[in-house]
Amino acid sequence: QVRLIESGGGLAQPGGSLRLSCVASGRTFSAYPLAWFRQGPGKEREFVAAVSWIVTNSYYSNSVKGRFTISRDNAKNTAYLQMNNLNVEDTAVYYCAAGRSYSSPTFDPSDYDYWGQGTQVTVSS
Repeated sequence: QVRLIESGGGLAQPGGSLRLSCVASGRTFSAYPLAWFRQGPGKEREFVAAVSWIVTNSYYSNSVKGRFTISRDNAKNTAYLQMNNLNVEDTAVYYCAAGRSYSSPTFDPSDYDYWGQGTQVTVSS
């Protein structure tokens, strides 16, 4: 079992930045691919970014590529999502998710077995 707890959400102005954190407890953190998903008001949950368990590969949705950066620190059991140049379309609840051990990240939320409770990000002037 892996437990994930997100933090770092809040209110930001358009063009601003936020950094989300996801702290994991439980089994070997380094063995799991990690991803961030988000769900805006009235929208389905969508893929944002993912990082492989070997840390060499990261993946982004087209809507955040060049603005968001996913990273992980296996020594701290923590994943991060640095979000720069935010816009109002980034407003959503952001979820951290862990996939199956030693597997490659995917864009499909059904491939992730463990989820955090979510953290709200609101971008507004």
